Amino acid sequence: MATVPLAKVSILGNDTIHVGYDIHTHMVENIIANCKSSTYVIINDSNVDKLPYLQNLVKEFTENLPEGSRLLRYVTKPGEAHKTRATKEAVEDYLLSQGCTRDTVIIAVGGGIIGDMIGYVASTFMRGVRVVQIPTSLLAMVDSSIGGKTAVDTPLGKNFIGAFWQPQFVLVDIKWLETLPKREFINGMAEVIKTACIWDGVEFNRLEENANLFLSIVNSQEERAVTNEATGDIYNIFHTKITEMLEHTYKLVLNSIKVKAEVVSSDERESSLRNLLNFGHTIGHAYEAILTPQALHGECVSFGMIFEAELSRYLGILSPTQVARLSKILAAYGLPISPDEKWFKELTLQKKTPIDTLLAKMAIDKKNEGSKKKCVLLETIGKCYGTSAHFVHDEDLRFVLTDETLVYPFKGHESDKKAHVITPPGSKSISNRALILAALGKGQCKIKNLLHSDDTKHMLNAVDKLNGAQISWEDNGETVVLQGQGGETLKACKEQLYLGNAGTASRFLTTVAALVKSSKDQDHIILTGNARMQQRPIGPLVDSLRSNGVTIDYVKDEGSLPLKVYTDSHFKGGRIELAATVSSQYVSSILMCAPYAEKPVTLALVGGKPISQLYVDMTIKMMEKFGIKVEPSKTEQYTYHIPKGQYVNPPQYVIESDASSATYPLAFAALTGTTVTVPNIGFESLQGDARFAVEVLRPMGCTVEQTATSTTVTGPKKGDLKPLKHVDMEPMTDAFLTACVVAAVAHDDDANSNNTTTIEGIANQRVKECNRIEAMATQLAKFGVKTTELPDGIQVHGLNNVSDLKLPSDGICTYDDHRVAMSFSLLAGTVDVNNSPIRILERHCTGKTWPGWWDVLHTQLGAKLDGAEPVTNVAAKSSKSVVIIGMRAAGKTTISKWCAAALGYKLVDLDELFEEEYAKCSIKDFVAEHGWEKFRQEETRIFEEVIEKHGDDGYVFSSGGGIVETPASRVALKKFAQSGGVVLHLHRDIEETIIFLQSDPTRPAYVEEIRAVWERREGWYNECANYNFFAPHCATQLEFQKLRVAFSNFIGFVVGTKQIAVPTKRSAFVCLTFDDLTQHVNKLAEICYGCDAVEVRVDHLAKYDADFITRQLSTLRLATEGLPIIFTIRTKKQGGKFADDAYDAMNKLYALAVEAGVEYIDLELSLPTSIQYKLLNNKGNTKIIGSHHDFAAAFPWEDAEWENRYNQALSLDVDIVKFVGTATKFEDNLALERFRYAHTAKPLIAINMTEVGKISRVMNTILTPVTSSLLDNASAPGQLTISEINKIFTSIGGIIPRELFVVGSPIGHSRSPVLHNTGYKILGLPHTFGKFETDSAELVKEKLLDGNKNLGGLAVTIPLKLDIIKYMDELTDAAKMVGAVNTVIPLGNGKFRGDNTDWLGITNSLTGNGVPTSVSGSSGLIVGAGGASRAAVYALHKLGCNNIYVVNRFLNEMVTLKESFPAEYNLHLIDTIEEAEAVKETIAVVVSCVPADKPLADDLVGKVERFLSKGARKSFVPTLLDAAYKPSVTPLMKLASDKYQWNTVPGAQMLVHQGVAQFERWTSIKPPFKAIFDEVTKD
Repeated sequence: MATVPLAKVSILGNDTIHVGYDIHTHMVENIIANCKSSTYVIINDSNVDKLPYLQNLVKEFTENLPEGSRLLRYVTKPGEAHKTRATKEAVEDYLLSQGCTRDTVIIAVGGGIIGDMIGYVASTFMRGVRVVQIPTSLLAMVDSSIGGKTAVDTPLGKNFIGAFWQPQFVLVDIKWLETLPKREFINGMAEVIKTACIWDGVEFNRLEENANLFLSIVNSQEERAVTNEATGDIYNIFHTKITEMLEHTYKLVLNSIKVKAEVVSSDERESSLRNLLNFGHTIGHAYEAILTPQALHGECVSFGMIFEAELSRYLGILSPTQVARLSKILAAYGLPISPDEKWFKELTLQKKTPIDTLLAKMAIDKKNEGSKKKCVLLETIGKCYGTSAHFVHDEDLRFVLTDETLVYPFKGHESDKKAHVITPPGSKSISNRALILAALGKGQCKIKNLLHSDDTKHMLNAVDKLNGAQISWEDNGETVVLQGQGGETLKACKEQLYLGNAGTASRFLTTVAALVKSSKDQDHIILTGNARMQQRPIGPLVDSLRSNGVTIDYVKDEGSLPLKVYTDSHFKGGRIELAATVSSQYVSSILMCAPYAEKPVTLALVGGKPISQLYVDMTIKMMEKFGIKVEPSKTEQYTYHIPKGQYVNPPQYVIESDASSATYPLAFAALTGTTVTVPNIGFESLQGDARFAVEVLRPMGCTVEQTATSTTVTGPKKGDLKPLKHVDMEPMTDAFLTACVVAAVAHDDDANSNNTTTIEGIANQRVKECNRIEAMATQLAKFGVKTTELPDGIQVHGLNNVSDLKLPSDGICTYDDHRVAMSFSLLAGTVDVNNSPIRILERHCTGKTWPGWWDVLHTQLGAKLDGAEPVTNVAAKSSKSVVIIGMRAAGKTTISKWCAAALGYKLVDLDELFEEEYAKCSIKDFVAEHGWEKFRQEETRIFEEVIEKHGDDGYVFSSGGGIVETPASRVALKKFAQSGGVVLHLHRDIEETIIFLQSDPTRPAYVEEIRAVWERREGWYNECANYNFFAPHCATQLEFQKLRVAFSNFIGFVVGTKQIAVPTKRSAFVCLTFDDLTQHVNKLAEICYGCDAVEVRVDHLAKYDADFITRQLSTLRLATEGLPIIFTIRTKKQGGKFADDAYDAMNKLYALAVEAGVEYIDLELSLPTSIQYKLLNNKGNTKIIGSHHDFAAAFPWEDAEWENRYNQALSLDVDIVKFVGTATKFEDNLALERFRYAHTAKPLIAINMTEVGKISRVMNTILTPVTSSLLDNASAPGQLTISEINKIFTSIGGIIPRELFVVGSPIGHSRSPVLHNTGYKILGLPHTFGKFETDSAELVKEKLLDGNKNLGGLAVTIPLKLDIIKYMDELTDAAKMVGAVNTVIPLGNGKFRGDNTDWLGITNSLTGNGVPTSVSGSSGLIVGAGGASRAAVYALHKLGCNNIYVVNRFLNEMVTLKESFPAEYNLHLIDTIEEAEAVKETIAVVVSCVPADKPLADDLVGKVERFLSKGARKSFVPTLLDAAYKPSVTPLMKLASDKYQWNTVPGAQMLVHQGVAQFERWTSIKPPFKAIFDEVTKD
C-alpha cells in the first residue's frame, strides 16, 4: 500500500502542522496527549458528517477519551450562506448550554468555511479557548487552516469580522481528499499554484511535470454509496484514487504549507510580507464577489493571477514568457484562465462583471490603504516584485480587465531625444517552422526566443498530442526543449486538434498529419479551428496531398477546416504539383514534410509566380540548418527537389525577432518623430519584412540606419511624412497594414497627387485572419482617410495635416486580427481631438504574435492607455432581426405582418425581394425557366446578403417554405440564430396545409407529395429555428384576433420587449394535469380565474412528441388569453409520471419549452447538474423555478436537506425557489414559516402538503399552487382553490374587509356594484361594493373620504369626476392628462390618489380585439369632443397613433379639447367633409364617444365615413370602438362593419375593462373578465 512519511512543519516556532496520509490514529493521540481537557467538541457541517472517515475519527476519539473527559458533537448547516454571526452565535449558545469552560478544546473538521468560523468561535468563547484545525478540503489544507486567520461574513463582504487566533495544531490528513468533489479538488490547486508561483520556482516546475497525472486521476473520480454505521443512512459520496498520485499530492500539500508557514512566521499579522500570499486575490476576490456562489474561490483566484501577472507585464516587470507559463499550468490543472471561457461562463450562468463594479469591489479589499488599491506584482515565476503589495492605478486595472482599450493621443514625444530599444518577440513564421522541424528531427533541440503566442501554443499542443516529441522547458520557461524522435513516434490521437485562428499551424500540421500513423483504435485525426479559421482557404494544399495518396475529407465546408486526415493512407512522394498563388504556407508545409515521403519529392509550383517567395526561401534555409538540403530545379522554374532523409536537430536554435512585429515600434518612431531601435532585425534577416524600414519608411522621410543585425528609425517632425508613390510589398505582405497607417498622415506639396501612397503585391492579404485590405479601407474611413482598393493592393490618400484626422464615432474593429489591432493602435494615438481617446476592440487578439504589445506601447513608448467597459448597444440587441421560416401556407405572410407591427420592425418578404431583383419575374416563371436548383442558389444568396446587411437592424424577414432545402441556407440560418437573432419556425396542422396548397395556383407546384416535403423539411426547420410557434386554424374573426394577441405577446417575450416580472404580491397559479388540453378548452379560462400563471404538467400529457406539446401550449395560450405558462416535468421520484432517468427526452422537452417561449420552467433540483446547466445557459427570457419535494416527510424544515437545496438553488441562480414539504403535524407549518422568514435571497414558494399543511398554502405569498372547483382532483394533497385561500386568509386577519362605492348621480342603473361584487364572490374576497348617490363632492369627502375608515376605493361618475380632484393628494399622469378622476385609491393615513381608468377601458378593448399594442405608422379618429373623448385622446396617444383626428358637431368643443393636450399629441380638427377627404393617411382605429340612443347628424356621419374608407389593413383589421354600451350594436358599429368591413367593439367591453382596471388597482388581483362581463351584460 502506498504511503508517505508523517511530516511536521514549524510555524511561529512550534511544530504544530502535521502532514500525512491516513493519520487518524496519530491525530487522536496527538490531541489527547497535547491538549488535555475535560471537554472536547468536534464541530463539522452536515456534508462532512456523511463521510465514513469522520465516523471513524469520532469512534476512535470516543474509544480513547481519558477518564473524566467528554466528547461533544455539533453539526452546522453547510455553505458560505451560514458563515455568519448568527451561526457563530448558535455554536456559542450550544457550548454554553453544555457547560463548556475555558479548558474546552474545539476541533474544527471541515473546509475553509468551518475552519474560519469555528476558529473565530474559539477566539472569543470564554475570551479564547484552544482550537485544533483538521482541514478536509485542499483549499483549507494549503491555505485557510494555516496562519490563524479566522472570520465570519457579513452582508457587506466576506471575512470582515474576525480575529487572528493560532490553532494548537493543524492536522492535515491527505486521505480526506479522496472524498473531495472533483471541482473542489481542482479549485484548491489554484492556491497551490499561487504559492509556488510567488515563492518556489522549483516546486512550480514539479507541478508542471505532474499536471497530466493529476488531472487524469481527478477526472476519473467515481461516485460510491456508503452507509453511516450509526444511523443506517445511505449517502452517495465521491472517491478519487489518491494513492495513484499520493507522492505528488503529498508534496504539493506539504510544499505549499511550508511556504505559508514561513511567510506567516515572518509576518503573522499581515503587515507586509504575508500579503504576498494574496497574489491573484485583489482581482480574484472582486470577481468572486459578483460570481458567487456559482464560481469557487480558487477559480476566481486562478484568472485573478492571470490578470495580476498581465498587470505585472504591462508595467514592464514580468516577461511575457512567465505569463504564458502561468496560463499554461493553470489550464493544465483544469482551472479557468479567463472569466470569459465558454465552460466557465456557462458555469456562472452568463453573469455580467462590469468593470466599475469590479473596481468598487476592489476598493474594499483589506490590503488597501484608504481608497488606494494594492496588488501583488510578480517579477518571475517563483519570486514576487518587492516584499509587499504595491499601489496600482485604476486605469491600469481597467486596462488589464477588459478586451477594449482606450488609446489617448501620443503626447510629449516632441522633446523625446533618447532612442527606445524595443525587442519584439520571436518570429511567428520562424517559431512555427522551428517547432515542426525539431519535432520531426532526431535528437534534442533547445529553441530560444520562441514566440509565446496563441499560434505556437496550438502548435506545441498538437505536437504533444501527436506524440511527435518530448517537450520540456528550461531557463524558467524561456527556452523550450524538444526531444525529437525523427518522426517515428507520430500517432493518431482521439482528441480534435483545435488550432484557434492559427493559419500557419493549420497548414503546416495538415501535411504533418499525412505522416501520422494509426493507433490501435484510431485511424484518423481531425484538425479544426475557430469560426474565422473555418472560412480560411486550405483547398490547394489538400488537393495536392490527395493527389499524392493522402485521404482527406472536409468535415463541413469544402476548401476549409475542419479536416479529417486518414492515417492509414500514405504520403507517397514523387512529383507533386501545388498551386502557390494563394499562400506560401502551402509550399512550406510540403517542403518540411517531404523528406519523410515514401519517395524523394519534386515539388512544382504551378499557376503562376508563387506568392511570398521569401517565406519559401526562409523554409529552405531552415531545413538546411536541420540537415536537409533542398535543390532548386535547374530546368524547371519554381520547382524544388527534396531528398528522402531525417532531420538532425541542432543542439540550439535561436529564433530571431518577428520582423512584421518590428514594423510597429519603427512606425511609432515615424509617426511621433522619435527614435526606435530594434536590436536583432537587420539586413541579414531571414524575413522579408526586415526591408520595411529601408524600402517604406526611408522614402517617406525617416532616417534609417540598418546593420546586419539591427535597425534604427528616426521619424521626421510630426506631420512631415511623405507619401510613397509606389511600393511592391510582395516580399513583406504582412507589413502593408503598418504602411497604411503611416500613409494616412503622409502628404506632399503636389496639388495633383492626392497624397497617394500605392501599395501592391499583397493579394494574399485578403485571405488572412480577415480580408485585411477591406479591413484597412473600412477602418481608415473612420479617421476620414480615403482609400482605393486595387486588384492586388490598396491606395491610401493621406490627409494634408495630422490635425485633419477625425475622431471615430465608434470603436475600431480589429476583426480578431492581431496586425489590424497593432496598426490602428498607432494611428489612434496620432489623433488629437480635445485629448479624446479612441477605442480599440478585441485588443487580446495581439496575443497571436505579440502578447506584450500593449505593455511595450504603454511602458516603454510612453503611451497613455486605459480600459473601457465593452459597449453594450442595447438598442442593437433589442432590434436583432427576426427570420420566419415554415411550410408554404403556414401563415408566414400574415404572421410576419403581425410580427413587424408588434415590434415596430420593417418587413421584407424574401420571395417578393427575389421577384424585384429579377425584374418582376415571378418565382413560378423563374423555376420554369431555370429549375429549382438555380432558384435555391439565388434564394440562399439573397438571404445571406440581407442578413449580413440588416441582421441587426430590426427587420422581419418572411422566407419561402423551401429555404431550408440547401445546406448553405441552413448554415446561414443557424449562424444567425447563434448570433442572437430570432429564427422562428411557424407551423400549423399539416392536414390543413395540404388542403390549402392543393388549391393554390399562384406558386410552382411541388414535384412530390406535400406530406413527403413536410416530412423531409420538418427536421430542418427544427434544426435551424431557435423558436417555434404553432398557429391553429381560426374559424372566426374573434379567434383570428385572439391568435394575433397571443402571437404579439409571444414575439415580444422572446425578443425581450415584453418582460415577465416575478410577482412580488400574493399570487397563484393553477395546476393542470389533463392528458390533452384540447379536450377541455371551453373551461380552461374559468379554471384559471384569479390566477397569475397556469402550470401545465407535461408529465401527465398523453404524448411527449414536439408537435403534440406545441399544440397543447398554443391551446393554453389562446384559451387563457396569454396567461404566463409554467412548464413542469415532474419525475416519478418527485411525485410525477416522467421516467426518472429519461434525461435525453427531458433535455429535448426543456429545449422545446424555451423555443415555444414559455414564461416559466419548473426545474427539479434533484436532476443531474448537466441538465440543469444546459437549461440555465439556454433559457433565453424564460424564468426558472428551482423546485424540490419531500413526499415522504423525510426532512423536517430544520433539516440540512432544505438548507443544501436552498444553497443549490442560489448557486444555480434560479429565479424562484419552490420547496414542497409534507406536514405530519401542525408544528410543521410553523417550522416552515421560520424557514421562509430566514430565506429571502430569492422569491420563495414554500408549502406543506396534506390536510394538516393547508395553512401553509394560505401563508405562502407568491405563486401559490391552487386547484379549481372545475377540476376533478387537486394535483397535490391539501391543495385549495383561490377562493378558499382568500376566505381562510381573511378569517385570520390577512385580508381586511373593505367597503367600496360608486359615487355620483344618477347611479341607479350603474353596473359597477354587479361588476365588482361578482369578482369578489368568485375570488372569495371579503369586500363589498355599494352605491353612494350624491352630486356633492363635499358630501363624499365628509362621509366617505373622512368618515369611512374602512374605505377601499371609489368609482367616480358624473357629475363628480372634476369636483373630486381637489380632495386628492396626488394624481396619476392619466388623471392629469384626461383632466378627470374616475377612480379614487386610498393610500393610508387619510391620503388618496386620483386615477383615470377610462383610457384603459378603451385601450384594452381595442388590444383585446386584435389591435396591436403599438399602431405606430397609422392614425386614429375620435368622434365627439366631450369628457370621454379626452380619455380616447390619451388612449390613442399611448397606442402610438401618429396623428389623432377629431370630428364633432361643434367646432368650439373640438378647439377646447385640442388646447387641453400638448402639441406632440398631434390632434387635428376636422370640421368639414372636404377636410376629411383631404386626409391621406390610413386610419387604424376609431373611437366613438357620442351617445348612440338617437341618430347622428348626417354631416357628422359623412365625415366619419370618409375616415372609415381609409382603413389600414396592412397587418390587422381596422377597428372601431363605440363607447356607448346601449344598444349593444350601435348604428355607427353597423355602418363600419357592414359597409367598410371594419372590426367593431361594443361599449360594454370598455365599461368592463375600465372596471376591471379599477378592480386590479384596489385589490392587486386580476379579476375574471369573462365571468364579470357576462354578469354585467346579461340584463
